[in-house]
Amino acid sequence: MKILIEAEKLKAYYNIDLNRFVRAVDDVSLSIKEEEIVGIAGESGCGKSTLLKVLIASVNPPLTMLEGKVLYNIDGEKIDILSLDKNRLRDLRWKVFSFIPQNAMNSLNPVSKIRKIFLETISAHQKIEDREQAEKLIEDIFEKTGLSKKFLGFYPVQLSGGMKQRVVVALATILKPKMIFCDEPTSGLDLISQKNILQLLQELQKELKNMLVLVSHDMGILAQATDRIIIMYAGKIVESAPTKKIFEEPYHPYTNALINLLPVIGDKSRKIVFHGTPPSLINPPKGCRFSRRCPFSKSACEKEGIPLVKVEPDRYVACLRFGV
Repeated sequence: MKILIEAEKLKAYYNIDLNRFVRAVDDVSLSIKEEEIVGIAGESGCGKSTLLKVLIASVNPPLTMLEGKVLYNIDGEKIDILSLDKNRLRDLRWKVFSFIPQNAMNSLNPVSKIRKIFLETISAHQKIEDREQAEKLIEDIFEKTGLSKKFLGFYPVQLSGGMKQRVVVALATILKPKMIFCDEPTSGLDLISQKNILQLLQELQKELKNMLVLVSHDMGILAQATDRIIIMYAGKIVESAPTKKIFEEPYHPYTNALINLLPVIGDKSRKIVFHGTPPSLINPPKGCRFSRRCPFSKSACEKEGIPLVKVEPDRYVACLRFGV
């Protein structure tokens, strides 16, 4: 499969005053293939949502790009979307890529009926010859997402949380984009609704054959839905590997700790917990940013930054224990 996205040496910082920055994404590189479902995981504040913003060129003050490129492979041409003007970027949204934000169900216009929201989105991003053509698009996506057509005459407030989330997923996929980015798409939902939304995203991805990126702090959710998982800690990627390998044998101590925190039915043993807190991203440590919480830390871990290196086919880790 060809690579759809290549991100190179991304540095995206939040400017909090004249000479101070929060290094939310600090020298991050990655690639994502077509038809791949990739998860980005880590604790709150690790930089995963900021990384997602950079990948879709949604970089607004106080977030600032210091370095890096995000290359989209569109029809054989590599385009750095961070260099595009607003008009060109708007042309790509919804048709080439779409975004499902955190608390997406609250992003719907409360004073517009669902039909109007869909019609406005379609007309803004695709030339439609007549109203019937647009209505056909809406009916098709409602059928695929299991939504009743009667909801088209509803206001968002009249729908349950799970149904509003389905509407947002339908909106994000109606123009069949090649890439869909989701930031905590199941947050705020009950367990049954979470499962239904994950199944819906997987079914649509399989049918549309697009690329899907899921950001979540919940490793259990990513275990169910992804082909590969990227683990972030304190603004950096510390491990990337196929999902099955991540759970069978996590290499980075932080990855192992995240997995150990998952509840297991019938397991009453005491879970391993994190000691200490993540480092300040205003003035992060020189060496491995996990070293002060790592049970395997040595003095060498605190001296120099640990690069992310390939240790197996399709597996990368940033840890001195694995030949870095």
